[in-house]
Amino acid sequence: MDALARLERLPLGRPHYRLLLLLGLGWALDAMDVGLISFTLPALSREFGLSPVQAGLLGSVGLLGMLFGALLGGRLADRFGRKAVVGYSLFLAGLGSLLTALAPSLSWVFLFRFLTGLGLGAELPVAASLMGEFSPKAHRGRMVVLLEAFWAVGWLLAALMGYLLVPSLGWRGAFLAGALPALYAAYLRLSLPESPRWLLAQGQVAEAEALVAAWERAFPGPLPEPRPEPAPRPLPYGALFRPPLLRRTLFLALAWFALNAGYYGAFIWLPSLLVAQGYTLVRSLAYVLLITLAQVPGYLTAAFLVERWGRRPVLVGFLALSAFSAWLLSRAASPLEVLLLGALLSFFNLGAWGAVYAYTPELFPTALRGSGAGLVAAVGRVGGILAPYATGALLPLLGPGGVLALHGGLLLLAGVFAWGVGVETRGKPLEEG
Repeated sequence: MDALARLERLPLGRPHYRLLLLLGLGWALDAMDVGLISFTLPALSREFGLSPVQAGLLGSVGLLGMLFGALLGGRLADRFGRKAVVGYSLFLAGLGSLLTALAPSLSWVFLFRFLTGLGLGAELPVAASLMGEFSPKAHRGRMVVLLEAFWAVGWLLAALMGYLLVPSLGWRGAFLAGALPALYAAYLRLSLPESPRWLLAQGQVAEAEALVAAWERAFPGPLPEPRPEPAPRPLPYGALFRPPLLRRTLFLALAWFALNAGYYGAFIWLPSLLVAQGYTLVRSLAYVLLITLAQVPGYLTAAFLVERWGRRPVLVGFLALSAFSAWLLSRAASPLEVLLLGALLSFFNLGAWGAVYAYTPELFPTALRGSGAGLVAAVGRVGGILAPYATGALLPLLGPGGVLALHGGLLLLAGVFAWGVGVETRGKPLEEG
C-alpha cells in the first residue's frame, strides 16, 4: 500500500498535534528573538546614541541574516532533510541571542543579530513545509496557519520582556531571555520525525514506510481506504525559473517582498514611532503589548477561513484590510484610536502572514519545496531589510503618520502580487498544487 496514500488518509490526531506543538514552540521562540529588536530598539538607541538611520540599520541586520538563512536552509532541507535544518537552525538563533546579550560594543551587536537572523531565516520556511507535508490535505492549510499562530505567542513574549525587563534590566536582560531557543533545540532535534515525502523523494522507501506505520499505530480504530497519491519526482533547482513554476516563483516572491517591507517597516519601528509622537517609552511599550494581543484572533480567523474560502482569497483580503488599517492608524489622533487601529492592523496583518505560510509550500513540489519556500522567503527578507532602514531615513521627512501610510501602501501591493499567482491550492494533493 502506497505510503503517501496511507499518510493522507489519516484523520487529525495526536501525532499531528504533537508535531504542531513541537514546531510551534520553536516558532514562538523564533518570533520572540525577532521581536526583541523592536522592543529593545529605543533602549539601544539611547545607550549608543543611534541616529534614526543607524537604528534602522540595526533593525535590518537581523533580516539580512534571515535572507541568507532562508536561501541556505531551504536548499539544505531539500538535500539533507527537514528535521536537521529545523533543529540546528533553532540552536544557531538561540546562540546568536545569547551572544547579543554579552556583546561588548555596538559592532558586536550588529554581528550577533546577523547570526541570530541566519538561524531564524533557515528555520521558518522549513518548519512550515514539514507541517504541511504531514497534514492531510483537508486540514493542511489550517494546520500551517495554526503553526504560524505561535508567532503571536512569541511576539507577545517579546512585548512582555520589553515592557517588564527593558525598563529595569536593560536590553541585555531581554536578549539573555531570548537565548531559550538554544536550550529547546536540543530536545526538538531528538523529537521531530523526518518528512516521509522527503524520504520517498530520496528513495528511502523503507524509512518512509516505517514512519507512516508508526503514525498509523496511533489510530486504533479502522482507517479509511487510501486513495492513490502522486509520487514525488526529482526536479532540478532551475525548474523554479521555468514554466509552470516560473509564474508562481515570481509573483510569490514579489508578494513576500512587499509583505515583509510593510510588516517589518511598521512593527519593528512601532514603539519608536509612538515615542516620536510624544508617548513615553513605558507607555508606548504598553500600547504595543496591547496591540500585539490582536495577532492571536487574527491567526485563528485566518486558520478557519483558509479551508472555507481558500488560500488566495484570504491572503489577498487580509492584506487589503491590513493596508487600510495602516492608513487609518497613520491618521490616529488619540490614544484610544492608536490602540483600536493598531489592533486592527495587527489582526489583519498577522492573519495574512498565516495565509502566506499556508499557501507558499503548497505551490512547490516536494523535490523543490524547501528550495522554493526558502527562495521566496529570502526575496521577502530583502524587503524586510530595506524597510527598517528606509523608515529611519524617511521619518524626519514624512513623520510617523506618513511612514505608516507608506507601509500600508506596501501591504496593498503585496495583495496585488498575491492575486497574480493565479493558483488556488485548497484541497489539492501537494504534488498537484
